[in-house]
Amino acid sequence: MPLPHGFESDLGSLTLTANTGPVPLQTRVLERWPDSSIRWVLLDFLANWSPGVESTYVLARRSESSDIPTPAHSIAVTEEDTGGVTIDTGVAQFHLSTKTFPFARVVAGGDDVIDAERTALSFIDGQDGPCQLVIERLSVEESGPLRSVALARGSIVDARGRSMAQLTTRLHFFAGSATVKFALTLRNPNRAKHPGGHWDLGDEGSVYFRDVAMTIGLRDDDDQTVLRCSPEPDSPFDPCELPLELYQDSSGGENWKSLNHLDRHRRVSSRFQGYQLRSGVDLRSGLRATPVVFLMQNDRQIAVVCGQFWQNFPKAIEASASAITLRLFPRQSGDAHELQGGEQKTHEFFVAFGLDSVTDLPLDWCRAPLLAAADPSWYATAEAVPYLVPATDAPNPTLTQLVSSAIDGNESFERKREAIDEYGWRHFGDLYADHEACFHAGREQRTSHYNNQYDAVAAFAGQFFRTGDRRWWTLMNDLTAHVIDIDSYHTDRDKSAYNSGLFWHTFHYADADTSTHRSYPGTGSASGGPSSEHNYATGLMLHHFLTGDPSSREAAIGLGRWVLDMDDGRKTVFRWLARGFTGAASATAATDYHGPGRGAANSINALLDAHRLSSDRAFFDKAEQLIRRCIHPADDVEGRDLLDAERRWSYTVFLQALGRYLDRKAELAELDEMLAYARASLLRYAGWMAQHERPYLDRPERLEYPTETWAAQELRKSQVFDFAALHAPEDGRARFVERARFFFDYAIRTLGEMPTRTLTRPMVLVLAYGFMRGAVGRSAKRSGPDDETPSAGFGRPAPFEPQKTTAKRRFLLAAFTLAAVVGFLGLVLGAT
Repeated sequence: MPLPHGFESDLGSLTLTANTGPVPLQTRVLERWPDSSIRWVLLDFLANWSPGVESTYVLARRSESSDIPTPAHSIAVTEEDTGGVTIDTGVAQFHLSTKTFPFARVVAGGDDVIDAERTALSFIDGQDGPCQLVIERLSVEESGPLRSVALARGSIVDARGRSMAQLTTRLHFFAGSATVKFALTLRNPNRAKHPGGHWDLGDEGSVYFRDVAMTIGLRDDDDQTVLRCSPEPDSPFDPCELPLELYQDSSGGENWKSLNHLDRHRRVSSRFQGYQLRSGVDLRSGLRATPVVFLMQNDRQIAVVCGQFWQNFPKAIEASASAITLRLFPRQSGDAHELQGGEQKTHEFFVAFGLDSVTDLPLDWCRAPLLAAADPSWYATAEAVPYLVPATDAPNPTLTQLVSSAIDGNESFERKREAIDEYGWRHFGDLYADHEACFHAGREQRTSHYNNQYDAVAAFAGQFFRTGDRRWWTLMNDLTAHVIDIDSYHTDRDKSAYNSGLFWHTFHYADADTSTHRSYPGTGSASGGPSSEHNYATGLMLHHFLTGDPSSREAAIGLGRWVLDMDDGRKTVFRWLARGFTGAASATAATDYHGPGRGAANSINALLDAHRLSSDRAFFDKAEQLIRRCIHPADDVEGRDLLDAERRWSYTVFLQALGRYLDRKAELAELDEMLAYARASLLRYAGWMAQHERPYLDRPERLEYPTETWAAQELRKSQVFDFAALHAPEDGRARFVERARFFFDYAIRTLGEMPTRTLTRPMVLVLAYGFMRGAVGRSAKRSGPDDETPSAGFGRPAPFEPQKTTAKRRFLLAAFTLAAVVGFLGLVLGAT
């Protein structure tokens, strides 16, 4: 929950009240305002809800006379000297150990539930060899009365003793519940070899698993076994015969054989549409399963459910007389499961070790979890994001219609997934980049992945704030998971320009082929890897604020650290000849261009996000360094050739980042020379834009592909002018306001008339940049030049020379000098 500036500083002063009165509340600060008041707070509470009945909760300051409600059950956490952890939820006790993972013992209803030896994670490598799990560290990540989290880290070691992969598991425990939520992340920390800059499946850095499974074994074998299964939401919870096996081989969609699912052998290994369910000797099939499996024996009971089961195929769940096995990477698949170098996958599932009283069907609530949301007006008041306006206050009907088409109708993002079957554990959550298929004339559907271009995660979060519509939250959450696991390069064994970076979207107007989400397939001529021009952290930051998920926080901070590392000359082979910055954090379109562009812009944005999340000043200082490197109030703007749209269009992205930096400076109350420098630079470029910029499509002959995306990009110009209006002197503001309105109206009107308006790329631009105009149009200026900021002579622009350029020059100079010396000595020796 976001709180307005100055609302409250003390967590103990917050209280939550339902229709029936105050409810127990667990809180944690996710971010504070610069004055130390709470900006984002994570709320944990036990919600009561009945279908069709609205449940409203009010967060407020607690009065001195009000009582603090105590929960009926409270969690007790004990960290043991042996390295183990015991967590008591009030109705169940869980004993965790590094030697017997995940549990050494589970007690529910006063009785031991599990057989610890048969309750385990198991791993089979691609050669059908068993692997060993070694838990290296077990700790308590979060401890509270209503929810606690245990964190386990370890390695998977093959039969030869070699480490294959890393495992991180978070186990969430809930007060008064015997149900545990597992979030299990399997990571390949190797670098990819990416020969020639191509990133295809089958790379030398990949590792392979035939099977990864979690088995929960009951303590005793007994003939009196009750087994039930509900394979799909709303399906009956029927008794089943033993043994039980439900295997989801494909998405179950019409395009389940899509070439999107090519493996390293260039085959689609799925063998049938949907799932098959074997119960005893009976076999039946279906399309899309999210099964709940329940097993009871002598009053001991367990139930297992894996949300988004079919979406993340292949998956399998099995039951014997005394155990349930959830196969996360199932052995039933037609091929081994490949984790590429630096790739990971997080699997989430729930296990109930006793009576689940939340829903009549055990764990049914896990298939469609509740979502708590504030009213859009509160998100706006609390400034969850700057310039936020609730959707009900947006008067532009064309904009409203454009935005709605992303979640309603045949062109919605959810429906678009079906075109290339954007499902499976590697693909689900990403967006189909349908705009890349517009010029494709082949018979097969072109496979193209969006990979969070222009920060669709942040765009979805913004729309959720504006509307409170759950569908936006779902798009945000699913894409976040994909970006963290698949689009991020989880290694420190490659070069610093790539390590921990973010992979690009599929190469323009090409097929992803076997490069999946890594941009550069071996079938194409282009090659490369992660770079600053595709670095989007803001959505990850907002996801953390909305969920408290530590993974999105770590990912966002990691992208800020990537900027520091990629620009650090001490981490390159050229460090022996030059100690300067590499320029990798600021280059755009070419290694020798370090003016305003999206490379530096995305770096600055990522640094600002990492600073907000970590309070580490090194990130903010680096952002200021990049601003000074790339722009100057005395720049020869005309000489930048900014009207060359194909090469220089993204200077507007930099000016947007500059406006965001100015907002952050104002929040921090840093009214200093750097603020004046950035403001003067923004106004100089915006002044030039007001005189020279026209809509891109007015000059289509200058564009390689004059598509709908160019119309959507006009929204960036509108935002630049809005920022300029906020910072301009009174006598210059009107011109910027007029230009902001013109480019906004042009973009929305032009897009609204185009049949391709709902393609993914222009739609994300609309979602991300379509709402600032409404807020700025009604707000007072924030920080104009009449504020008390230092005035200074900024000198003249100084050209930036990358480390590699300096190193080459020094090498050539040294080589020339050496050749001259050798030549001179030759002459001398020859003369003697």
